[in-house]
Amino acid sequence: MDLTPFFALVTLFVALPWIVLHYMTKWKTAATLTSGDEQLLEELYRVARRLEERMDTVERLVAAENPQFRPARLGEARDSHAADLSELDRLMAQSKGTVK
Repeated sequence: MDLTPFFALVTLFVALPWIVLHYMTKWKTAATLTSGDEQLLEELYRVARRLEERMDTVERLVAAENPQFRPARLGEARDSHAADLSELDRLMAQSKGTVK
C-alpha cells in the first residue's frame, strides 16, 4: 500500500498551514513593544534630553571664558537635532494623550 498521497495531503493541508500560522503569530508578537520597553525608551529619551542640556551649558560656559572657542554642535546639525527632539516631544505628548 502506497502512503505517499496520504502524506502529501497531510503535509499540504496540515503541516504547511501550521508552520505559516505559527511563524505569523511569532512575527506579530515580536513586533510589538512591551510596556517595559516603552518605559526604557522614555527613560533613555529623558537622559538624552538632560545630556543635551548639560552639553549646551558646558559649551556656553567655555565660550564665555574663551572667545576663540567655537562649539562643533552649532549650526545646521544642531538645528536638525533640535527639530528631531521637538518632533519626539510632540509624538510623546500625543501618545500620552491617547493612552490616558
